Amino acid sequence: MIEKMNRYVDIYGDIKSEIANKIIGNDDIVEKLLIAVFVGGNVLLEGAPGLGKTELVKSISQVLDLDFKRIQFTPDLMPSDIIGSKIANYDKDGRLYFEFQKGPVFTNILLADEINRATPKTQSALLQAMQEKQVSTDGTTMNLQRPYFVLATQNPIEMEGTYPLPEAQLDRFIFKLKMKSPNNRSLMDIVKSTMYSKSPELNKLIEASEINEVNELLDHIAISDAVLEYAIRIVNGTNPEHTDIDLVEKYVMYGSSPRGAQGLIASAKALALFRGRKNVSFEDIKYLAKDVLNHRVILNFNAMRDEVGPEEIIDAIVDRTAME
Repeated sequence: MIEKMNRYVDIYGDIKSEIANKIIGNDDIVEKLLIAVFVGGNVLLEGAPGLGKTELVKSISQVLDLDFKRIQFTPDLMPSDIIGSKIANYDKDGRLYFEFQKGPVFTNILLADEINRATPKTQSALLQAMQEKQVSTDGTTMNLQRPYFVLATQNPIEMEGTYPLPEAQLDRFIFKLKMKSPNNRSLMDIVKSTMYSKSPELNKLIEASEINEVNELLDHIAISDAVLEYAIRIVNGTNPEHTDIDLVEKYVMYGSSPRGAQGLIASAKALALFRGRKNVSFEDIKYLAKDVLNHRVILNFNAMRDEVGPEEIIDAIVDRTAME
């Protein structure tokens, strides 16, 4: 078991280095996307156009040797465009029959680009796939390939004509990440790499079966009662009825569901494994708390009026929660 863990620590380092050959900067985003893939979670990525979101997820699929599909969400997109539909066909005897033609949801990595531009009915077509790794249509349930990972993007600039994701769907994402513009050094490196050379071909470093094996290894990453309780106190601190933190009582309407605690523990185990440890630390929980919880904190009108965001709330909770 120890040898397997050490092997995957080395492979994880190689994966990050290989992705860095094409994706410059955003190391933190890459790390958390990889964690989500290995724990079987989904990620909501927010960022302005042109920051390389599509290239990033394509690079991850290439290095992990996973099938990749992309859907551009638009207001006229229908659920059948995602899941698939039955089409009429004729057999060799000329008899009419219907066969199911699979939609792009049948893949390993699905990029749902600008998901909030589609109607709620179409957005909900992904719910079962994201949570249960299955698709049901016409009374038939079909399993999706494992591993399965949805990366949904949102453009924070153009919000007119969009449909905000409902809380039930937001809760299916293990992380909500924000992709920032590159700094001067990173931007210079990006421009040089695209102006003077072809985009590098990335090597495949791991297979799908090995990703599933890593997921099983996470059961052997220990977490002490003290660290587990620390994580629970942070998650429950987002709920006004379970805390006395002023910012939470004043600005939070609803806090995290139990999925937030599950996602925080699972991702912390993966982080510990990839950093070469066999147990989860307090710092792992602290490092991941904001990305796991920021989309699960529903604010009230007072927060909108006072321009208080969920990140500020979570920072206050983490600062007030002692490591005991």
